[in-house]
Formats: sequence, structure tokens, C-alpha cells
Amino acid sequence: MSDLRLVIAGAAGRMGRTLVSLAHAAPGMIVAGALERPGSSALGMDAGELAGVGKIGVTISDNPLEAVLHADAIIDFTAPGSTVELAALAAQARIVHVIGTTGLAAADIEKISAAARHAIVVRSGNMSLGVNLLAGLARQVASTLGVEFDIEIVEMHHRMKVDAPSGTALMLGEAAAKGRGIDLASHSDRGRDGVTGARKPGDIGFASLRGGTVVGDHSVIFAGPSERIELVHKAEDRSLFAHGALRAALWGHGKKPGHYTMADVLGLA
Repeated sequence: MSDLRLVIAGAAGRMGRTLVSLAHAAPGMIVAGALERPGSSALGMDAGELAGVGKIGVTISDNPLEAVLHADAIIDFTAPGSTVELAALAAQARIVHVIGTTGLAAADIEKISAAARHAIVVRSGNMSLGVNLLAGLARQVASTLGVEFDIEIVEMHHRMKVDAPSGTALMLGEAAAKGRGIDLASHSDRGRDGVTGARKPGDIGFASLRGGTVVGDHSVIFAGPSERIELVHKAEDRSLFAHGALRAALWGHGKKPGHYTMADVLGLA
């Protein structure tokens, strides 16, 4: 079987450079393309040289259409607008689209789901094994404990993160909501300030902290009468997300079109 031909979107970013470095060294895949937004100072640079692994003969481009023509998979940790555009191209090319982009609106997800009728889409708010196990545990605990246990999700990320709550926090909230058999959108509290009144029973609360260079800390807290259960995950290196994304790309190659998650990739679904 030939090597998986991989395109890295957002190749000049921190995650993009990590992906290029790891994919270049990984067996069974090659970096076949690297993309950046129009006007990026990285355009025309060698993706491997920018990632610190030396020249690999792949020039960073702003032409996604040309890139997908020579690809088996795209890994995409970019922005919602770019992700939706890449999803449409992946559908046309019938290839794998691994999406780690956060901050997607409901309309964006609808378009991605439409693209998944022809592309193999693997989308997750977090690509790590540990976080996906945490989501499974959160769902199980939420289904076991009654509404007398309040659920709070606390997350912290580096100062440069632009969306809140994080995609991972929302994924954990969805897992807890499924465990409770409720709709997260109508049972969430994402901001408290001033005299807010007592906590509404059954809501899932979110708190977002930002500062420093924190890669990602997440806690799911079940606070009940006289006792508290806390499920915690701390990411210490962003390479764990890149490893998960590469694993998802390999897993998706040859699969039927569909909208998958990391739980499918890891056999946790």
C-alpha cells in the first residue's frame, strides 16, 4: 500500500508546524502539500524548513484546490471559514478531512455534515486519547448521578486562544448532556456576572480561563450534597493533538464517506 499523501492546512501555525514535523517522520505517510491563508508571510517557503526538519520539497501555497488534487487527506486546524471551504473541496475529491478547528457555528457544522456525504470527515473538539476517554467518563457519570449533582466545566488555555468556551469544553458538555438526556444548548450557563440569582438546577456551567502558555486544562466537576467528583485532563504538549490527527487521517483512508469523531477512531463510540 502506498504512503498516505497528506496536506497540512495552516502549515505556518504552531499546530501546523508540529503536524509537518511529525508527518514527515511518520511511517506510512508523506507531506504532499502545505496551505496557508492568502497574504501569509510563509507563502513560498518550504514547509519542512519552517517546521525545523529541513527542506522536504513542499512549498507552502494558498491554493487549496491544487493541493487536494494530489492528496489522500487534509488535516485542518484553521478557522471556521477555511474549514468549511476545505470540507467542500474534500467532498469533491472524495478524500479524508480531519478537522480540529474550534469555534464552528451550527451553520458551519451543517455544511461540514453535507460535505461528509462524499468525504470522510473526522471532526473533534480534541484529538487526544485522554480527552476522549474523559468525555466517555463524563457521559457515564452524568447518566449515573441525579440532578442534585451540579455539573461545571472549567477550562484554561494560553492567552492567544480566540474562542471560549473551548471546543474541548463544549465536547465535554455535550457528553455530560447526553448522559443526562438533555439538550446542551437549552441547559448551559456560559457566563456569570453580578447578581445572577441561584444556580438553575440541571444547567451545565462553563468557565473559561486564559493566560500564559497553557496548552489545555479541562475539568468536569460534579458537585453534589456534601461531596464532589472531579474528572481532570491536562495537556502538556500540543504534539498529542497532532499525533491524534495523524492517526485519524490514517484511520479514515479507505473508509466510507461519513461524519466521524475521534471516538470512532479510537474505538470508543
